[in-house]
Amino acid sequence: MIDRTLFRDKIYGCWTGKNIGGTLGAPFEGNEAMNSVEFYEQQLSGEPAPNDDLDLQLVWLLAAEERGVYNLSPRVLGEYWLNHITAPWNEYSVCRMNIACGLYPPLSGSCNNEQWKWSNGAWIRSEIWACLFPGNPDEAIKFAYMDACADHTSEGIYAEMFTAALESAAFVVSDLQQLINISLNKVPEQSRIARAVRLVCEYYEAGRDYRETRAAVLKANEDLGFFQAPANIGFLVIGLLYGEGDFGKTICRAVNCGDDTDCTAATAGAIMGIILGRSGIPEKWIAPIGESIRTIAIDALATECPATISELTDRVIRLADTVRVLNPALDDFTSDTMTEGKLLVLTSPKVAELIWARSPYTLTFELPYGILDIEYVENPVIQEGYPKKLRLRLRRSSVEDAMVFLKWRLPQGWSAVPNSEMVLYAKRKWSQSVLLEQELIPGSLSGPLTFLELEVRINGRTNPVILTVPFQTTGTITYDNPKLNCGDVEIQILRRRGKDSSHVYMEELFF
Repeated sequence: MIDRTLFRDKIYGCWTGKNIGGTLGAPFEGNEAMNSVEFYEQQLSGEPAPNDDLDLQLVWLLAAEERGVYNLSPRVLGEYWLNHITAPWNEYSVCRMNIACGLYPPLSGSCNNEQWKWSNGAWIRSEIWACLFPGNPDEAIKFAYMDACADHTSEGIYAEMFTAALESAAFVVSDLQQLINISLNKVPEQSRIARAVRLVCEYYEAGRDYRETRAAVLKANEDLGFFQAPANIGFLVIGLLYGEGDFGKTICRAVNCGDDTDCTAATAGAIMGIILGRSGIPEKWIAPIGESIRTIAIDALATECPATISELTDRVIRLADTVRVLNPALDDFTSDTMTEGKLLVLTSPKVAELIWARSPYTLTFELPYGILDIEYVENPVIQEGYPKKLRLRLRRSSVEDAMVFLKWRLPQGWSAVPNSEMVLYAKRKWSQSVLLEQELIPGSLSGPLTFLELEVRINGRTNPVILTVPFQTTGTITYDNPKLNCGDVEIQILRRRGKDSSHVYMEELFF
């Protein structure tokens, strides 16, 4: 086991570093040129800057406390998002609107979200999973996926898997190069995230100046523009490698790369806080901001937010202790007993590969006797007269060789191929599932959303389960560039770029 005193010091250091880095980077968020920061440049009065990077994780903390960690799912986190996260900008707002339309995660991240699907909103909130699963990056990335798919897809999800794995492993491994190698194995080799990280490592190993490395990262990702995960993960890694183990130098290097500076510095600060512990963070960085937590993106009262970093640390530790009782199979890695075999386990991509294979267009429904996945092939968008292909899969059944009957309750003018009624045969083994494919042919569509009822019944029982399955009419919902209503900083960023968001009507559609 990780020593209790050391464990608390590392978790305390994680949240302290998060607060420090977010505060340091806040005034420079959106700067597209390099910065030259060496210390806080804003006026501070013993309090940190409010930062969504930290406060969004307080919602996940509440969800885990109320529902239990192993009862969490993308849909459960989506409900907590809808009820507790108030941030009205970018992917956060797209997520809320999608869920309000019945497009639960992962649809909430993959639909109507072209501009922000690879943005930074997910990987900045990965620390909660690392702290709950210290030294267990494979377990941490499972929950990072559940989290990230709410408002991102593909690269946006890989980014959080990368940071969650790195932070989890940092509880037991201190070498930054080794940590980066572990985390690279948790994202697809050809992903933009992996390519950005490898580029930084190559330049660092070649002895190139960090400014040159930053320019190379920008060049490699110029097609994506700013506020996107691949470049900003690159800037995070620049901070870590070129910071050379020094806390202050690390977070300043991250900020000086520009772009989403509060995010890169906050995550760099959290990682260094885990490695060094709270006891290893210089007091000069702690004193100006104190211990308090300030929120900006959530309903703080309803979320029962901790008032201080110390209180947050204690709540996370209590939850982590519960996790270990629920799952005694979790590996107890310790830094003083790290063997080559254990390092290979940390680095293995097997669990990550299963996550990469998941479709971003699958809704999951829990039945009393199993789980039914409904995958929209390509997306949930429909058009009158055009077939929409679906895949239905029954898995993790609690019964064996039972017949499960499915029947679409189709509106007049709709049809199904081969039939609106189907049968699946349940298999009890977790490794087995039953799959069938079907096409629905929409009739007349009267609005932007259509909710079809799917009746599910198992033989031997007369009561059906009625599922509501959402579809979106093509061309009727557009909020890829959500109207910002989130404060002076974001408005100033838009004005610097000469952008006018007045034509975007997201709030008008739903409020």
